[in-house]
Amino acid sequence: MTRKQRRLSVIAGGLAFLGAATGLTFYALGQKASYFYMPADLTTASLQPGQRIRLGGLVEKGTIERGQGTTVAFSVTDNQKQVKVTYTGILPDLFREEQGVITEGIFRPDGVFVADSVLAKHDENYMPKEVADGLKSRGVWQESKK
Repeated sequence: MTRKQRRLSVIAGGLAFLGAATGLTFYALGQKASYFYMPADLTTASLQPGQRIRLGGLVEKGTIERGQGTTVAFSVTDNQKQVKVTYTGILPDLFREEQGVITEGIFRPDGVFVADSVLAKHDENYMPKEVADGLKSRGVWQESKK
């Protein structure tokens, strides 16, 4: 093998390795994708059984129920529809009624959303972008003018 052939084979091997790594990365990211929905969007969505999604909206007033241990049930609403959510774990400190929230998880066969993570707004001037955009488009929420 000449010097030129060796150099070309090293370059070809490196490109093949980078191509395989890129392909595997995109495949893995595609498997972990979870799509964002507001409660009213779920009526037209075609979800597969066990499909992970993000559900966002406002925590409906008067729906927070504390169960045994760290289990909590509440409803997420966009003032058009509401979805019952259960979560087992420690809620964020700023989780409360009528605040923006994003939950991630799957639906049970009975229609209850089982969340394995709950994100709440972190201060009084912020709401998660997906939730704010969805609520603004429905005329439910407006940014405070300061």
